[in-house]
Amino acid sequence: MSLRFYDTATAEVREFTSLTPGAARVYYCGATVQGMPHVGHVRSAIAFDQLTRWLRVRGYAVTVVRNVTDIDDKILAKSRASFEEPLEDPDAVPNEEWWALAYRYEQEFLKAYDALGVQRPTYEPRATGHIPEMHQLIQQLIERGHAYPASDGSGDVYFDVRSWPAYGSLTRQNVDDMQAAPDADPRGKRDPRDFALWKGWKEGEPETAAWPSPWGNGRPGWHLECSAMVTRYLGTEFDIHGGGLDLRFPHHENEMAQSQAAGHPFARFWMHNGMVTYAGEKMSKSVGNTVSPAEMLQLTTPRVVRYYLGQAHYRSVLDYRPTSLQEAAAAVERIDGFLAKSGHAGGAPDWADLPEEFGAAMDDDLNVPRALAVLHETVRAGNSALAVNDSAGAARAAAAVSAMTAALGLDDARPAGGAEKGPELTALDALVRSQLAERAAARAGRDWARADAIRDALTEAGVVVEDSADGARWSLSRG
Repeated sequence: MSLRFYDTATAEVREFTSLTPGAARVYYCGATVQGMPHVGHVRSAIAFDQLTRWLRVRGYAVTVVRNVTDIDDKILAKSRASFEEPLEDPDAVPNEEWWALAYRYEQEFLKAYDALGVQRPTYEPRATGHIPEMHQLIQQLIERGHAYPASDGSGDVYFDVRSWPAYGSLTRQNVDDMQAAPDADPRGKRDPRDFALWKGWKEGEPETAAWPSPWGNGRPGWHLECSAMVTRYLGTEFDIHGGGLDLRFPHHENEMAQSQAAGHPFARFWMHNGMVTYAGEKMSKSVGNTVSPAEMLQLTTPRVVRYYLGQAHYRSVLDYRPTSLQEAAAAVERIDGFLAKSGHAGGAPDWADLPEEFGAAMDDDLNVPRALAVLHETVRAGNSALAVNDSAGAARAAAAVSAMTAALGLDDARPAGGAEKGPELTALDALVRSQLAERAAARAGRDWARADAIRDALTEAGVVVEDSADGARWSLSRG
């Protein structure tokens, strides 16, 4: 089966053919760094990490761009609030300039992405580093008759939505049915739905948050930032544009409109991941039914959190319940327990070991639930092989399981504390697994003295061994 993905723009699953044979160019929306990462942010990052990993498994040379929105109304407002007393936000830092606040939260996002095994993108541009490209795009739109400076002298520049007949096509809306764009004062607009490309500086705003432009000092509009950055790094036409479902409108609708109105073909596929709910309800701080990635990582390991956040189909709603992480942990323990019992040495995966059914599932619009079913069936088959001393069958199953976990990115979720799974940890894991396999064989032969001696030696070396129904697990002692 060829690769097929659901395209939001056409509302159908289509065969994926890249613009350049053998290469794929992917852009997905990163964070507006005005606060700590929430579970929706990391679910989206994991979904597009699974996508880019699978494209690489299928032989594509992938270029990935994930932006950082480091200038925004919310960032400025939160910085302004930090100069006021009392500070209501527990994460706030007193008297924090907007650029320092943005950088601090950007680092928090990187920590969360790294902990959960989200691969770093090829490029991760900041909006503030691409002001000239934004000016150029605005000028193109004005010259083509699709944008205009505000008539009130504010320095704002707006996109004229009625000048572009295709406006609304991504989300299949009629412009007359849309609400007014809330991103700028409407007094200088021709139509309330026109959205800001450039926001003129206003009294009370920090002068450091304004850049010179042909239309006056100001800062870019949110939608403009992504169009300018993706074009800078991936060109005027590229393969996939992704993001959370909540970004379809107005953000992605506006991105597509302004880019195509400037004469750019833009994205060939639009892909959107579903939201995360809490016991069937929308997560909300005011209701108190939120859970953060940091809270999840306090409850269990990064590998389990990644499994949980990546287990559903990327387009579906992922529902969090109090037992969700326990269920994910049990699934991960079954996988790791089998690998430990099989004595699999780890190392670089061989994609030739991937079961055909797993590949078919992933090729079919990244059907991770079906791919996980293949993974767990292979674990069961491997355990059955171990039970009858079929070492060759167990080895084949272990190689397949190892390849599947690597393809899903589970192996790159880092242990607590953020330590990387580098060559040292990989070698240690192989050595400990070998000892655990020898211990399991001693226990099976009722050689209790040998089994205890192996465990004692591991304990003395700082390795904690935990026995369970699914086999032994190990971790490093914190003592």
